[in-house]
Amino acid sequence: MSLPRRWQRNSPAEVIECLKYGATRMKAGRKAGWTRTVAIAAALLGAAASGAVAADASALHVTLSNGFDLICDHRESVGNRVRLYLQPGSQSFVEVAGEEIVSVEPAPAVKFAEQQTSATAAAERRLPDPTPEQLHEMMSQAGAQHNLDVDLLASVVRAESGGNIRAVSRTGARGLMQLMPGTAAQLGVADSFRPEQNINGGTTYLDALLTRYHDDIPLALAAYNAGPAAVDRYHGIPPYHETRAYVARVIHEFNRRKTLAEREANSPSRRASQTASATQKHIQ
Repeated sequence: MSLPRRWQRNSPAEVIECLKYGATRMKAGRKAGWTRTVAIAAALLGAAASGAVAADASALHVTLSNGFDLICDHRESVGNRVRLYLQPGSQSFVEVAGEEIVSVEPAPAVKFAEQQTSATAAAERRLPDPTPEQLHEMMSQAGAQHNLDVDLLASVVRAESGGNIRAVSRTGARGLMQLMPGTAAQLGVADSFRPEQNINGGTTYLDALLTRYHDDIPLALAAYNAGPAAVDRYHGIPPYHETRAYVARVIHEFNRRKTLAEREANSPSRRASQTASATQKHIQ
């Protein structure tokens, strides 16, 4: 998932307070009593680094210690870290610790070629941007399918891509909800630049994380940003400033949307409209 570098002014205390308030508000919008098992791949955390050394230039199938894998064009060692480049000639890469890599083997030629062709074709297509109303409807449908609050999904989309359907992060995450290619493939997303597919895939992934972390919203958001392995390693939100700021930012946006909706619902004009409607029904 993308790693926003905004919201730098928030202090740790402000972030924690936002987490407490937002978690309470969001849990109220998610019903209990359901269980579900979803087979998914975790999003990989990418970061910029310097001081590169030798690279392996063949298509590779990389398996990580957290049980997830991905196909990359080539890899490059940087000290005790390894960069996994997703496409030939691209500067987008995923960086992991060397000890997190369990195995590396040649990727099936056909599968790798299909992945690259699909990614290139998707990037070249210039689909018309959906209207805000259309995006809201897509999120509403995905939220209803997975029993998630549409305002939560909208808050994640805002934090991940700002609503840009063609957004591509420096780590290669794509689309509205910034799906990594390996994660998208596991979720059945054929084209991450198609908003309805991206929203459905991202919602499925977030739903699975909420199930994994027993509806703990901050933990699920942290895992969406930094990966489940990081959350499990630290038994909570990882001590990464970017991840903590991301979680707080999503919850802040969610709270803003709910507060705005409450104000609109309690506005004099809205109450007058509701009264008039009730009166009309009574007359009929």
